Amino acid sequence: MNKSLLRKKYKNLRQQLSHTQVDDYSLAIANQLLKLDIWDKSFYHVFLTIEEQKEINTDYILNILAGKDKNIIISKSHIEDFSMTHFLLTDNTTLKKSKYNVPEPVDGIEIQPAQLEVVFIPLLAYDKTGNRVGYGKGFYDRFLAQCKPETLKIGLSFFEAEDDIFETSENDIKLDYCVTPEQVIQFK
Repeated sequence: MNKSLLRKKYKNLRQQLSHTQVDDYSLAIANQLLKLDIWDKSFYHVFLTIEEQKEINTDYILNILAGKDKNIIISKSHIEDFSMTHFLLTDNTTLKKSKYNVPEPVDGIEIQPAQLEVVFIPLLAYDKTGNRVGYGKGFYDRFLAQCKPETLKIGLSFFEAEDDIFETSENDIKLDYCVTPEQVIQFK
């Protein structure tokens, strides 16, 4: 299936979920993450939930990371050039919703992508080989290209994998894992 059809399909599937289902599935995904051998790292990048898009509620992941005393990194997107700036999440971090309803840090301690060891990645769809489909602006592919090759890339999804995503490009960066409410899938 091509990317535009996948975006449409999964946005629609997400909108059909109740708020209770989103919350229950998000908690199940956080519990699945605990099965991964990733908790010896220091710098974890987490996306903040766009509630209006019924994205995975990452509050559960944030709580796990805070409980393990990890450095939590969040991003601010720059729509003019589709880039992202990354900041350490602290007790003093002020968040403000962007015009796309993305909660973002106003400012803070900037962290370079090369420092990140684990990145939790939002997505609409993914396939059985680790290709992912996001909202189509390429923010994450640009960002992940700046990370070290060994940085773990973990997609989070309410849904199962598609067999194949057509229209992949050389700029697309594959996932190492995808975590759903039912399972952890490793690609490599």
